[in-house]
Amino acid sequence: MSTQLYDLILRNGSLLRSPSQIETVDIAISAGKIAVIAASISESAQQEINLQGQLISPPFVESHIHLDSALTAGEPRWNQSGSLFEGIQIWEERKQNLTIEDVKHRAISTLKQQAQQGVLWVRTHVDVSESNLTALQALLAVREEVKDWITLQIVAFPQDGIYSRPENELLLEKALDLGADAVGGIPHYELTREDGVKSVHRIFELAQKYDCLIDIHCDEIDDDQSRFLEVVAACAIRTGMAEKVTASHTTAFASYNNAYAFKLMGLLKRSNINLIANPLINITLQGRSDTYPKRRGVTRVKELWQQGLNVSLGHDCIQDPWYSLGTGDLLDVAHMAVHVCQMTGMEEIEACYNMITWNGAKTLSLAEEYGVEVGQPASFIILNADNRFEAIRKRSTVQYVFSQGKLLVETEPEKTIFHATS
Repeated sequence: MSTQLYDLILRNGSLLRSPSQIETVDIAISAGKIAVIAASISESAQQEINLQGQLISPPFVESHIHLDSALTAGEPRWNQSGSLFEGIQIWEERKQNLTIEDVKHRAISTLKQQAQQGVLWVRTHVDVSESNLTALQALLAVREEVKDWITLQIVAFPQDGIYSRPENELLLEKALDLGADAVGGIPHYELTREDGVKSVHRIFELAQKYDCLIDIHCDEIDDDQSRFLEVVAACAIRTGMAEKVTASHTTAFASYNNAYAFKLMGLLKRSNINLIANPLINITLQGRSDTYPKRRGVTRVKELWQQGLNVSLGHDCIQDPWYSLGTGDLLDVAHMAVHVCQMTGMEEIEACYNMITWNGAKTLSLAEEYGVEVGQPASFIILNADNRFEAIRKRSTVQYVFSQGKLLVETEPEKTIFHATS
């Protein structure tokens, strides 16, 4: 019998090997990488953990967050209307007082919140509409500081629009030159529809010039005449950029008439772009101008998924001018999606789990390095659950977070003792 000594062996875990396959396995880790995955490992290790059937999952992927504004709720005032546009006004005031130290502190605090809940890949948007690019400089520094335990992807996001002020287009390109990973936009917030279309075309030009990804805040409004998603899809088809392109929010899709929506769905399938919904925030911000019936304001997640399109989910905001709540827990996001998108069938619930794992990895172009496989860095999470359904139903505690072979976070599940009254 071999007595090879591994650094760590996890025994009797329920491993999610793919979005649909679960196996009972032992996992051995050596030198920061997964050395063996087998039904049973006879060798020993310096440390062993018996998981007793707990779920081993690839880490959660945060597809859409705004770290530059995180943890600023109430500064300088609270969003009383709860609307997207009051949030933008408040952020306009708050960002006048940004410092690199301020943004770094809040971003790293938020990343730690996310990591303790199993998130090890994060795509953050950063506002590049202020002249000093303070938030961008801070997050570029954060990306480097946290790289040993969490991977940060940065989208240069012109919150005020590319063409709302003469300098914004230059600031956006400067952000890409400084090292942002993706280029963003907000066509529905440009001064005119024509400017919105022009902004989408400019985003694709910049992405090709800097060989970067695209993630556009697209049609985040209840207006059924806001139709920039078709422009994004058309540009993706014409440029062949396909999987490198993401449309975030697309909440107007929920207000389109079916005749147009079905036509658009065909265009989206042809384009093969990614889509991101943010159920916590979309259900909160949208429909604010409605009386009753009141629109849910979340894009057609279920229908997009049924058509085989890649849909992932994001938290979007954590305690900021748009949303005063939130902890960064993506199981909360998936749980909300199950309800708001009426995805309550067993396969649909499991699909919502995939939207915060494999689908998110595909959105971030991480598919080749994502998953729990021999030879890969040992980055995965252990949930206090048996399967994806239970993880979402209970919003299970992430008990262990392993990042690049090291135990990053350990959390003990809450313990409840029921004292009988009779």
